[in-house]
Amino acid sequence: MKKSKTVIIGWVLSGLIAVMLVLVSASGKFTDWEGKEEMFAKMGWSTELMFKIGIVEVVVGVLFLIPRVSFYGAILVTAYLGGATATHVRLEEVFYMPIIMGILVWVSLGLRDPRVFAFAVGKTE
Repeated sequence: MKKSKTVIIGWVLSGLIAVMLVLVSASGKFTDWEGKEEMFAKMGWSTELMFKIGIVEVVVGVLFLIPRVSFYGAILVTAYLGGATATHVRLEEVFYMPIIMGILVWVSLGLRDPRVFAFAVGKTE
């Protein structure tokens, strides 16, 4: 089965998003590093809670990559990123990165499965 360039681009983008969620962002919640407790405390979160949030981040990132449940995974990633956006807004920090990531989640899923774009514009079969 030959895959179109669009589908391949969607999978590559999806993979990059999952790497950002699982390896970059969540790994910081699982490892010890200098200033970790202070940074999380500034956000209003304990390190124990951030560990649990990291688990959620890994789960939703993996769900997003599984074709059968990727739509639900995208919804959950978007919800997770909404929480990240709210945290950054509350702290008066730059908050556009989670929003951009959320947009990229849906674009990448739409490239993987064109039914997502059709559904978004109200064209259902």
